[in-house]
Amino acid sequence: MEEGVLCYLKPYIQPFERRLALAELAALIDDEPVLHPSSQLSCAGSGHASLPQRFMIRSQVDPALLAERLAYWEIVENAHRLPTRQILREATSNGKSANGSGAQTHLDLGEEAFRLPKRRCLRYGPHGLHEYRGKFFPQLVRSLLNVSGAGPSAIVLDPMCGSGTTLVEAVLAGCRGYGLDMNPLSTFMASIKCSVLSIEPQQLERSTKRFLGWLESPASGKGHYLATLPKEDRIYLDRWFSPATLQSLDVVMTHIQRLRDPIIRDFYCLVVSNVLRSVSWQKEDDLRVRKEVPEREPDVLEILRVEVEHVAPPLINFLRQERERGWKHGTALLTAGDARAVHEVYPGLKGKVDTIITSPPYATALPYIDTDRLSLIFLGLLPREDHRPREQTMIGNREISTRLRKAYWNAFQKEGPHLPSEIASLIVRIERLNRDADVGFRRKNLAPLLAKYFLDMKDVFGSMRRLLRRGGTAYVVVGSNRTVAGGEEVEIPTPRLLNLLAAQVGFETRESIPMEMLVSRDIFRRNAIPTEEILVLVSQGQV
Repeated sequence: MEEGVLCYLKPYIQPFERRLALAELAALIDDEPVLHPSSQLSCAGSGHASLPQRFMIRSQVDPALLAERLAYWEIVENAHRLPTRQILREATSNGKSANGSGAQTHLDLGEEAFRLPKRRCLRYGPHGLHEYRGKFFPQLVRSLLNVSGAGPSAIVLDPMCGSGTTLVEAVLAGCRGYGLDMNPLSTFMASIKCSVLSIEPQQLERSTKRFLGWLESPASGKGHYLATLPKEDRIYLDRWFSPATLQSLDVVMTHIQRLRDPIIRDFYCLVVSNVLRSVSWQKEDDLRVRKEVPEREPDVLEILRVEVEHVAPPLINFLRQERERGWKHGTALLTAGDARAVHEVYPGLKGKVDTIITSPPYATALPYIDTDRLSLIFLGLLPREDHRPREQTMIGNREISTRLRKAYWNAFQKEGPHLPSEIASLIVRIERLNRDADVGFRRKNLAPLLAKYFLDMKDVFGSMRRLLRRGGTAYVVVGSNRTVAGGEEVEIPTPRLLNLLAAQVGFETRESIPMEMLVSRDIFRRNAIPTEEILVLVSQGQV
């Protein structure tokens, strides 16, 4: 290979992404990239902040491999200018091919011309399906796979998989992905996002045209889908949807259930799930259970039509490009399960996992099951009567009774001395401040809930360590919290505390990576944590 390969950095990435970009490139070339002199001149001048910086490398690594793997780079240039696979995938998000039109930058590559995205794209391919609070950035996952050295066929695990971003990226990288979550909507969503990658684009295109046509002229008559749900769940749905809306949804779901292909069927179920809040009486951008009856009846079929036209064309285009370019995918296996015992869920992976990339729940941050209750009930994933018991078993939950509060506190008094002293001291301080003040039920719950959270996360780290191979790396993305205890603001430095916990169970902790949060576009953006950190934990062998 000739010396002097140039790699063009995406011009719109944030500082922490630049750090990851250089780390992933260095890991792939086993050397440090050098900023090209022309880029240094551009940076020194004014008005050039948006220009892509170029880095020079001298390595025996094939430029085509770099173009295939890199996450935060646009172009790899040697004898030819190669757009990265990542940028080509992102370019499909506007529903057009990479050489189509749109808000993109023209790039002449000789025989081919491409229009590269001019701004960040987080929702390409399956990543554009369904809103989900706390979504990962797919490029973050892809870069961490590169930094960890996880190439094709590597085993990648996400024990708290959420919407499935890690699993999707593992599949796109040719890896073997494994995931689990205690929220049935999460595993349903993640499973569909991975399985839809196996659908032929022509099949999804034909299905979309038929479905849109049906929405314009739906069959008359009543649906019978809702009758398959438990009576108590139907009564609950009556409290949160108008009769007309439920009737329309019933007809739609009855039609979807008649579709033959299970992946296509689940795809449209996920589409319906994503509009449930907007057509319900649930206050749409509120995490709490609050009713807000709109002045006008929602047009369910029109809202669904808009949703399908929003998500299907980019996905079809993404799949078409994957097939045309012959890009190979890996596999994913997802199941419902408890991250505290992931080694029991996947016993065959003991000592074999190459990389773990996950984002645990924040301490007492979100009512996960309650937030998703409408989808869980409507899709028949979890009966309403099971919601509270499931929520109480989940890590980071804030649902608690007086009996559980006492049980959690008793467990802490027994196990607290075995936690890192900084964690134990913080919990005791919060308990003392709230005990000596006139605070409500929720404040009194905070110390026991925090104790439960850190005891749970100790089990999670112990279980993860059992599965990681010697030298394997776990990346844990988490943010800090703040609370008021006894009228005093108290910081909960969760990243630092979890690092202490991971070290206690035997991980080697490396320097964490501070991560400025992007402005979220999802419906929960008001509840987003402004900054997070990436913990880097290296396994030193079996427990």
